[in-house]
Amino acid sequence: MDNARRQTLRLLGAGAALASLSSFGVHAAMSDKPVFAYVGCRTTKARNARGKGISVYRVRSAGRPWELVQVVEGLDNPSFLTLDRAQSHLYAVHGDLSDISAFAIDPLTGQLQPINRQSTQGLNPVHLAIDPTGQFVVVANYASGSVVTLPILPNGGIGDVADLFQLFGQPGPHREQHDGPHPHEVPFDPTGQYIFVPDKGVDRIFALRMDGRSGKLQPAPKPYVASTPGAGPRHIAFNPTGRLAYVVNELDSTITTYQYDASTAELIPLQTLSTLPSGFAGESTGAEIQIDKRGRFVFASNRGHDSVVTMAVDAKSGLLSLGSWTPTGGKAPRFFTVPSSGQGIYVANESSDSIVEFNIDADTGQLTPNGNVVPTGSPVCIIFKG
Repeated sequence: MDNARRQTLRLLGAGAALASLSSFGVHAAMSDKPVFAYVGCRTTKARNARGKGISVYRVRSAGRPWELVQVVEGLDNPSFLTLDRAQSHLYAVHGDLSDISAFAIDPLTGQLQPINRQSTQGLNPVHLAIDPTGQFVVVANYASGSVVTLPILPNGGIGDVADLFQLFGQPGPHREQHDGPHPHEVPFDPTGQYIFVPDKGVDRIFALRMDGRSGKLQPAPKPYVASTPGAGPRHIAFNPTGRLAYVVNELDSTITTYQYDASTAELIPLQTLSTLPSGFAGESTGAEIQIDKRGRFVFASNRGHDSVVTMAVDAKSGLLSLGSWTPTGGKAPRFFTVPSSGQGIYVANESSDSIVEFNIDADTGQLTPNGNVVPTGSPVCIIFKG
């Protein structure tokens, strides 16, 4: 073999090795593809925010620092994010504005490339979800009290609003917070049939149906359940069995357990517990709620008490019992997430500019900080790809 051919083969081999490293990165040691975290934040001066946009991180094994890959700047309050089913596109609502943005995701680097931006025909979109068919994005317009659907285009972009459903009801007793409908979340139930809409402004949890072809919305057979006056329902988490749901109420810092009938979308209240420890007299509001993948523990965050409470789930009844409170290592834990691995929890401390990682004890649900703290401005949402 002549020298020229040997050199060519060496270059080809090096290129293949580099391509392999590009595909797997340093993450290859823990999985067959890289894992990325996308962090949405507050950016505007009106919110006294310190965020820069959407931050993209490469995530390594538990407890190890994240590697910053990209910051998509020039975005106002990309405050809540979601991925499509293929994890090839990311969507962000812009809090305090009236818009949603679509991005393509580079599968190797995790970086985002803007596609387009679309109006949500409402004010202050705060949450979004992809319907089970992958054809529509559902958005909650908090300030204007509506839920809208927007089609996902073939290139992953967002089309014009397909339908707008105006929520209704009498405002609750809180003079500042209860001035009309204020939907805070729009997740689908485990069957994918219904969209649930905790509404802080009228103390109701609405249930809607969406036509998978047209995106049209209509009330479910049981269109809503009323919460305790002044509770301010904010977010909902369904038990993996699909027969129970847990709602964190923002204004009175409680969790309500509901029995769920998926045939009619009916929520039947069973129990309400405080998310705060006995004797706490300071100001605090409930924020996020999630349940671990085995349905054994419910977690909820408190802004003011600055903690995550762990509640154990009774295996037979689904009712909750108070467990423990863990300081979040920062201020105003607006959001947290329990990735599908179920081994850790990531808390976004909005007012102290940090994401703090905790390990979860599989037997007790106790949270323990593992030392990994990600500094980032005004974080309010974290999602994972990979």
